[in-house]
Amino acid sequence: MRLLISTLLLCLPLIAVAGPDEDRKEAQEMRKEVLANLYKEKSETKSEIENSRGYAVFSSLGVNLFVVSTANGSGILHDNRNGKDIYMSLFSAGGGIGLGVKNFSAVFVFNDEKALDSFIESGWDFSAQAEAKVETDQDSGGAETAATVVPGVEIYQMTESGLALQATLQGTKYWIDDELN
Repeated sequence: MRLLISTLLLCLPLIAVAGPDEDRKEAQEMRKEVLANLYKEKSETKSEIENSRGYAVFSSLGVNLFVVSTANGSGILHDNRNGKDIYMSLFSAGGGIGLGVKNFSAVFVFNDEKALDSFIESGWDFSAQAEAKVETDQDSGGAETAATVVPGVEIYQMTESGLALQATLQGTKYWIDDELN
């Protein structure tokens, strides 16, 4: 037993723990990939994003198990007004009927300055969702424009992989990641 504990203690420094620099780099790579996929599916979004007040790109893993659904993820908000990146996190929870797991991305395009500032400051989104979808690889998931009740914001959601059959009411909280900013 002592040998096992000693070995674990000696190996502990060898275990790689991602730090803020690695997390920022991963988020930037994710943003690059998601935007490339969006531009491939909907080429007009490139000029829409470039001419907007700002945009946010998030990647998330969602799980729906009978009456409870959750999602957890992260992303970057880019403020076109000042060129600044803001690293953010998200958590979503809701209820409804469903079963599934899906990896998905979302791109928020802020055409309204007030909507952008509000998202940075409070970051809430509440939505109803119903879908039946199976995606097995990244190339098969297309970009979908999502209806939103927030004036001045366009949202594109792309399912990267997974299986979901669900009808849920979902609340999502987006917030600034203090560790990465």
